[in-house]
Amino acid sequence: MDEEEQNKLIDLVKELVHRLLSQSPQSQQNPQNPNFENSFRYALRILSSRLTPSIAPDAAAIAESVKRRLATQGKSSDALSFADLFAKFSSKTGPGSVNNKWAVIYLLKIISEDRKSAKNVVNSSTLLPNLGVHELESKNDSRVLNGKEDKQLGWRKNGVLLVNKDPENLRDVAFREFVNLVKEENEVSEEVLVRDVLYCCQGIDGKYVKFNTMVDGYCLSDLVKVPRATRVMVRKLCELGWLFRKVRGYISESMDRFPAEDVGTVGQAFCAALQDELLEYYKLLAVLEAQAMNPIPLVSESAGSGNYLSLRRLSVWFAEPMVKMRLMAVLVDKCRVLRGGAMAGAIHLHAQHGDLLVHEFMKRLLRRVCSPLFEMVRSWVLEGELEDIFAEFFVVGHPVKAESLWREGYRLHSGMLPSFISQSLAQRILRTGKSINFLRVCCDDRGWAEAATEAATAAGTSTRRGSLGYGETDALETLVIEAAKRIDKHLLDVIYKRYKFREHCLAIKRYLLLGQGDFVQYLMDIVGPELSEPANTISSFKLAGLLESAIRSSNAQYDDPDILDRLRVNLMPHGTGDRGWDVFSLEYDARVPLDTLFTESVMARYLKIFNFLWKLRRVEHALIGAWKAMKPNCITSNSFTKLQHAVKLQLLSTLRRCQVLWDEMNHFVTNLQYYIMFEVLEVSWSNFSNEMEAAKDLDDLLAAHEKYLHSIFEKSLLGERSQSLFKSLFVLFDLILRFRSHADRLYEGIRELQARTMESSLSSRDKKKSSRQTNDMHTKPGSWLSDGRKALTQRAGEFLRNMEQELDATANEYTSLLEGFLAQLPVQQHVDLKFLLFRLDFTEFYTRLRPSV
Repeated sequence: MDEEEQNKLIDLVKELVHRLLSQSPQSQQNPQNPNFENSFRYALRILSSRLTPSIAPDAAAIAESVKRRLATQGKSSDALSFADLFAKFSSKTGPGSVNNKWAVIYLLKIISEDRKSAKNVVNSSTLLPNLGVHELESKNDSRVLNGKEDKQLGWRKNGVLLVNKDPENLRDVAFREFVNLVKEENEVSEEVLVRDVLYCCQGIDGKYVKFNTMVDGYCLSDLVKVPRATRVMVRKLCELGWLFRKVRGYISESMDRFPAEDVGTVGQAFCAALQDELLEYYKLLAVLEAQAMNPIPLVSESAGSGNYLSLRRLSVWFAEPMVKMRLMAVLVDKCRVLRGGAMAGAIHLHAQHGDLLVHEFMKRLLRRVCSPLFEMVRSWVLEGELEDIFAEFFVVGHPVKAESLWREGYRLHSGMLPSFISQSLAQRILRTGKSINFLRVCCDDRGWAEAATEAATAAGTSTRRGSLGYGETDALETLVIEAAKRIDKHLLDVIYKRYKFREHCLAIKRYLLLGQGDFVQYLMDIVGPELSEPANTISSFKLAGLLESAIRSSNAQYDDPDILDRLRVNLMPHGTGDRGWDVFSLEYDARVPLDTLFTESVMARYLKIFNFLWKLRRVEHALIGAWKAMKPNCITSNSFTKLQHAVKLQLLSTLRRCQVLWDEMNHFVTNLQYYIMFEVLEVSWSNFSNEMEAAKDLDDLLAAHEKYLHSIFEKSLLGERSQSLFKSLFVLFDLILRFRSHADRLYEGIRELQARTMESSLSSRDKKKSSRQTNDMHTKPGSWLSDGRKALTQRAGEFLRNMEQELDATANEYTSLLEGFLAQLPVQQHVDLKFLLFRLDFTEFYTRLRPSV
């Protein structure tokens, strides 16, 4: 405002005061009157007041407030008059009208309130006449404020400046003194400190506030003179700069070595998320720097719009960024040595927070961090692809052969499993991806792609990238469950129908576990003579031909040619003295993908079971051969009538002893074989068939097959806990085979004795013919037929006595071994072995004969 306008405004105020004073009967209209001067100064102070109201500039609202106050005071007529005047006042527009109507109404309201609050202390003569109080005019005309009271009058309640006389301008003097005191205590202005703090929050040293490596933080130099409170506040505000420095340093360090494996895609996503948060932080600093350019007003000045920045205001602005930056710094320290799923899990733990600000911040951060991890899960579950260049995924792949792909190709890395994915869900994720790779690599199948698409459709997601993210764990679990259900079903269909797993298991049971009776019997008949030879003289090619003959001569010839082509002869490693029976075995060629189930270790266990069953069948075959030699027509002949009576009794006693011992051995072997073939193999197969039907995935099928094999192993005395029983059983088998040799010697000697005793009754022609037939036998040294009758009787008695002694020794040893075997059965942990004891001793013969058993 120029000088001319200012003089014009003063003249207008003088004229207004003059007119107001002229309406008062007590006033004097002389402009030189002291009362006129006081009223003029009072008017100027009112008009020059710089107080900023704390309410919104709304003329209608302030008018309504005045009208309501008049009504509550019982002045209804005044309220109506005021409402009418305000309606005319507000409707007047155009030239000569008041633009700022709200300010006029507010000024009148404040003056009215000021007059009422000062009615007991203010002289009405100091007020303008039309604004005076009638009570003050009648009662307090003579009261005048002294100088001390004027000094005490200043700011009233609600921040309203009392308009009274201040001839000495004491308030301005006090403000100037305060400003001088502040300058003396502060060597640096607050504007400079605010600017330095903003620099520090960007990681830049200011003029007075710099980074101190000794205290590891930004602080104000001790040489700068500032109050202690200011120094403390600067230090607190600069904590944000220290946190920013740590976060920015981590981002720079990680990005500089990004191709390294210890950073990875999850670490890169974490840095990108932090960088996005820092961008928002930079925007805030830009706004604050713009406000810092405005000067901080003095205490005596009005703040205007408040668009300036002080240290206290800065602390309010920094409240929310401080929380976020502290959290980011904590995450940086926590994740410095982590990567991949472990990093995502560590960040997730900090998201479990009750503060909504922190929770939303962490959720936004985790959505970016977990994006690569969820993409790996999606790619693995729906495509079987392991896109894990930096070893960040919780599924780890290993280069293995095709037959080991399912068992050893992939595994869970628990250290990389984030805490928001449960162990059961991780196992299902692992199995789903393994199933896809197994179908693709081992089964050469592409049907899984359609199943994966159907699973994504059923789960309500898509197969494209970015379809899953953090916070969608339920959607992820639904997708994995649907994909696993369909892909596992497709895999089992391929195993059962295309590769005929059930038929191959049945073939192994029939041939390796000797379930095909006619084939096994014929095989033993034709390979028996060959296997009786030393192991190093046996040809595997000849045995293979004999195997083909056994197949063609039995019902095995009607089996699937693919199954028969897999059945082969195998000769195990042998040592000196081994016979063909000890090294002969059958093997089954399980090709890809069946070799995943029939692994080398599984087939080795099948081989142990085969060897045990083959030995049992050999013992049975030996007893059958002994029985054929003991047929009645071999020994019931009148040719023994010429023998001495003592020799005949000894012969019958020996034969009876051999027959009884054979019966005991045959009882044991028959019941043991029945137990193995029916109560072990058939029951285990029945359970295995039921579990195959109930299997939902390949792991269930593997577990069912393992259970089937384990059941046979344990019940067949091949387990670790039955080793002593198994050894006792094999000693019994060896004893039975020795008995077979004793029986063969006995009946061979009896046949020679028959031939010798019949010689005397033959005619000369038959005698000559018989001599030619037995020429080979009686030409041997020590042959019975080369001696006379007396010598024959003597030799026969001696032979029978030796055989009887051998049979007694065999019987005693067998009884002792059988007692030891039966004594071990009740203490076996498997319940079926206890039923074996019941079957062997169902008549309680051994119990009554030997109570110890």
